[in-house]
Amino acid sequence: MTAGPVRRVGLRCDAGVESGVGHLVRCVALAEELCARGVEVVFLGEVRGSAWARAQLRERGLLLVPAPREPAELAVLAAGLGLDALVLDSYLLPEKTGAALREAGVRVLAIVDGDPLGQEADLYLDQNLGAEHRPFPPAAVRLAGARYVLLRDSVRRLGRDRRRRVPDRAPRRGRVPGVLCFFGGTDSAGVAPAWARALTETGRPFAGTVVSPVPFAAEGPIEVIPPTDRLPELMAGADLVLTAAGSAVWELLHLGVPTALTWVAGNQLIGYEELVGRGVAAGLGPEPGPEAVAVLADLLADPAAREEHGRRGHDLVDGAGRERVADALLAPG
Repeated sequence: MTAGPVRRVGLRCDAGVESGVGHLVRCVALAEELCARGVEVVFLGEVRGSAWARAQLRERGLLLVPAPREPAELAVLAAGLGLDALVLDSYLLPEKTGAALREAGVRVLAIVDGDPLGQEADLYLDQNLGAEHRPFPPAAVRLAGARYVLLRDSVRRLGRDRRRRVPDRAPRRGRVPGVLCFFGGTDSAGVAPAWARALTETGRPFAGTVVSPVPFAAEGPIEVIPPTDRLPELMAGADLVLTAAGSAVWELLHLGVPTALTWVAGNQLIGYEELVGRGVAAGLGPEPGPEAVAVLADLLADPAAREEHGRRGHDLVDGAGRERVADALLAPG
């Protein structure tokens, strides 16, 4: 582990149609914080099939360098780039990646979702709700729980604005609820059309916006749009958001938006069960069947029930998590 000051940090993550963009989004949030502190940042990995994901790096002036998968080769690349620290955010990296980097004198922060998958690191970050109460190797230094959620600038700004205004989110009489439906930046499981149908099958009035990288014809009062940088604004303005229990959930909690959750990958199940169990989100189960349609119908018909979910989640994510993570990563070793 490097003992000197951390001046240049790499973030090792990938984004694409199959892997989604959640890893990249939370790494971008941390990168924004590090850049604001004068730290040089470089992304290592690849972005495939998502113009929106590539734009997140390009618009922030963040360099993306192709990265080898073999741990020793990655350590050589890190040394060649002059990295003092490297953030690992991937389920697919070989187990010895962190060890090889540490042996090369690079400080390692591993972002995990429960199981560290055998990865060795100086610091572990698990931002999932309740992570601080789950078992972890006792000798490990871990940043765990919602206090360490990584949020982008755009979401933090909206959160501050909402707290200053202290708005009444109760819908006006006669106004149909606005529903936002999305499943990450790539909808890697291809479930958006099925959940759009589930909304129409409720038979309840609503105005829907579905974010999908693949256009499709939706029945009923639904507009289908491509991935957009306006997503935080769309979330903040929705009366109900239908999504999977991925990284966007923390943004929704911070904004206090009523949310109905499903899951599309095994690693999302822990977060789903925790959020639904605490009553901060409505649970739809894994597929848009009759039970899920019934839950959605009740939420669309009952503004008070929707808003109760948003109220419970509002104070769980304060927006300062990335500052706490940066403090730990940059602290003298």
